[in-house]
Amino acid sequence: MKGDVMLAVVYHGPNDLRVEERVRPVISDDEVLLKVNQAGICGTDLRIIHGGHRMYPPGTIRIPGHEVVGEIVEVGANVRGVIVGERVIVAPNWGCGHCRQCVTGNNNRCANYGAVGITEDGAFAEYMRIPTAAILQGNLIPLDPNTDPALAALVEPLACVLRGQTALHITPDDTVLIMGAGPIGILHVLLARLHGARRIVVSDPHPERLAKAQAAGADRLVKAGADDLSAIIQDETHGEGADVIITAAPAALAQESAVQLAAIGGRINFFGGLPKDRPTISLDSNRVHYKEIIVTGSTGCSTSDCRRAAAIVSSGRLDLAQVVTGRYPLREALDAFAVAESGVALKIILQT
Repeated sequence: MKGDVMLAVVYHGPNDLRVEERVRPVISDDEVLLKVNQAGICGTDLRIIHGGHRMYPPGTIRIPGHEVVGEIVEVGANVRGVIVGERVIVAPNWGCGHCRQCVTGNNNRCANYGAVGITEDGAFAEYMRIPTAAILQGNLIPLDPNTDPALAALVEPLACVLRGQTALHITPDDTVLIMGAGPIGILHVLLARLHGARRIVVSDPHPERLAKAQAAGADRLVKAGADDLSAIIQDETHGEGADVIITAAPAALAQESAVQLAAIGGRINFFGGLPKDRPTISLDSNRVHYKEIIVTGSTGCSTSDCRRAAAIVSSGRLDLAQVVTGRYPLREALDAFAVAESGVALKIILQT
């Protein structure tokens, strides 16, 4: 695109996503303009386009996209510490900066949070404006120049996975069960292996995704709906149950069964949120009580989580290339979204 016009993927309402020309953002003296290089499509984006995100109320017209790598092309006169030409990862969430959650480093839990692609125009465009709050709170993270930008776009989802696993304290003595082998499930496999898990069991209904989980380091595969997961966990753990269980899919049955499958002292992370119109599950609280099971939840990621994830990506300790299964030019975004929803692909990347 030329001049002050750019190409963008714009949400106009539920199931109404359009690739169109938009005016290139104009920044204030306190903002930064980013030339987007790569942007990943995630489950939140799929929920957005179907009208399922509370930050996209009726009447919203907005550019989604929050998994982003780009190059700084313009810096406001009042901005310090940001350099034109620098390639960066953008941690998507910022908070009010002064509430209890923000001052303890949990800006993703701020009640008055903002986020690119969620409350502000995001990364599914050639250019993106970085708000003042994001700059002041350190959301621009320099990228190691040797890192593949498409892999760097995985920093945000990896940060979410890292946040979820931090509460689980995976050790080399643990058997880990991951329910769901989408892109998030595969990242959980990779990170659990990095944390030294003794055995990793992955459950998913799709054979293609189970094969990807095996390539990522899963020790045993379970075809959900066909194999007896409970019997397999009993066999893997000599009847003790799984030490760590991660529900990496938005499934009520997975969350309910996690409590049944956990070992004494087991740790569970409800990673995948349930649909907002069906958020309730039936849970055997006696099992939690008598077996001293710890049930945790995690949502999104903080800027600190993103910085830790960026360090892992830059180190090359995780083989993230296997997670990226498709790269599409921005003008083919509608095809890219269709592939992302197919249930076979893992991470789809849009390139500008």
